[in-house]
Amino acid sequence: MTLDIVRANSLGGVRHGFFGRSGGVSTGQVASLNCGPGSGDDPAAVETNRRRAADAVLAGAALASVHQVHSPTAVVVREAVPHGERPRADALVTDVPGLLLGIVSADCAPVLLADAQAGVVGAVHAGWRGALAGVTDQAIAAMVSLGANVDRIAAAIGPCIGRASYEVDHVFAEHLLTEEPAYERFLSDGPRSKPHFDLEAFVVARLAAAGVRRIEAAGLDTYSLDTRFFSYRRATHRGEATYGRQLSLIGIAR
Repeated sequence: MTLDIVRANSLGGVRHGFFGRSGGVSTGQVASLNCGPGSGDDPAAVETNRRRAADAVLAGAALASVHQVHSPTAVVVREAVPHGERPRADALVTDVPGLLLGIVSADCAPVLLADAQAGVVGAVHAGWRGALAGVTDQAIAAMVSLGANVDRIAAAIGPCIGRASYEVDHVFAEHLLTEEPAYERFLSDGPRSKPHFDLEAFVVARLAAAGVRRIEAAGLDTYSLDTRFFSYRRATHRGEATYGRQLSLIGIAR
């Protein structure tokens, strides 16, 4: 089975990829390209999957990642560190050629950022909490600290849960509107008299508000495309014991 890689025209020639669930070695509920160390999967299988994905983007490159905690925190990284030493954050940026940045997701929005001229890239895990708290803003600020220019930054949003699949409760909606009444445009009425939230559009809006001009959204719903992507919410609805995570990668070639 071949790797399923979604690429974005907005990122031009910058090495990157949003990976689906095919082309790996994991089995069972997390088959096959499960790249999540916290999924309960065989660690050797997860490492093999992550290496396969990394080599498909930048062969032989070290892969840097973070311990994701649904925060707005972005960190600058210049090397890959052992799994147990990863910083607790949800975005990472670098200006080191040959170093891949990776984040995992399973409904949350993976966001890849690049200023190719400056040689600065970023990877962001944007769930609703992090997105609302400003994780993309912090990632952009961290890139600027390394010499990137907001006017040159390109962004791509990979597969994430779609509006039609993302039912939320009224408490969520009230919290969102308390933050900003204009966020009502990201909510719509669902078939069960509960609101639905458009995470992808929300992330696009946050990027645009930060000054990013080139933004591409994949428009792929992780929940409904069950043979192509992992989904936390789908696994929960099915009563499955665990769920896989897909990997999104970006790096500057040497």
